[in-house]
Amino acid sequence: MGRADRGESMPFRVRGVVWPSKLMSAGSLLAAASLVASLASACKSPVIAGCPVFPADNPWNTNIANAPLHPNSANFIASISASGGNGFLHADFGSNPDYGIPYIVVPETQPPVPVTFTDYGDESDPGPYPIPLDAPIEAGGDRHVVALQQGSCRLYELFNAQPTAAGWEASSGAVFDLRSNRLRPVGWTSADAAGLPILPGLARFDEVKAGEIRHALRVTVGRTQRGYVHPATHWASSSDDPDLPPMGLRLRLRADYDTSGYTGDARVILEALKTYGLIVADNGSSWFISGATDARWNDEDLNQLKRVPGSAFEAVYTGDIVTP
Repeated sequence: MGRADRGESMPFRVRGVVWPSKLMSAGSLLAAASLVASLASACKSPVIAGCPVFPADNPWNTNIANAPLHPNSANFIASISASGGNGFLHADFGSNPDYGIPYIVVPETQPPVPVTFTDYGDESDPGPYPIPLDAPIEAGGDRHVVALQQGSCRLYELFNAQPTAAGWEASSGAVFDLRSNRLRPVGWTSADAAGLPILPGLARFDEVKAGEIRHALRVTVGRTQRGYVHPATHWASSSDDPDLPPMGLRLRLRADYDTSGYTGDARVILEALKTYGLIVADNGSSWFISGATDARWNDEDLNQLKRVPGSAFEAVYTGDIVTP
């Protein structure tokens, strides 16, 4: 993750089905606004431990099935598949606890503990955080820690976290009010490179088994450009190549991609990717989608996703790219 200048916090505007205004008549703009409103009202926020995972009109929960194609879609998709991985979708989670990103739910009475930030303290929300010292830590290099507090419905996330004798040490950290659409300050990172929350973008076992994912999923790509699309607020690249995807880019499984040969969990995930899509959240192996660590996942089922080529996706327009 890279640094960026501190900025002002800003409210979210619905962008899930927004066309560039300069290309549209007043009547078309009204029609588009009506479509956005109808989609938002039809959606219900995912719920974890009694907390909404952001309002229904939040970008993570916005239906993008009818969002316009991004004019640079073909180049974005080609660059993602060429920049790491084998060009196919991959579930970066499964029954093995060494894969996936774990999270914990804590009560409103959970005692807060001090957090010391070692790298991006100027872009982190100060502690203390109500994260117990035995909270699960993501295996691997990123060592994310994710905690949802009941009652307050606040999400606490750490990057590169290590427990200390009395608290936590981490490279960066972020706190999100799950009842609000407020973004992080302009240019700030979070526990994720793009300045996004992690928990809302995880595939969770219980929702998949219930038959429907009602939100976008987090995805990593090999290379990104020095730019971001809201709700992302941070870039993590020095490249000005316009064909590389920006952080926050929304990717959608094409409507004409045949999912009839897929079954079980994989089919549920693919249908969600047609409706809610993926959000580029970090640099990593291309086309790796994120899920919560859970021993109940069926790896054989999830392995069906490895048959889906990156070329089956398209980038959609959800807002302009913010660049230096």
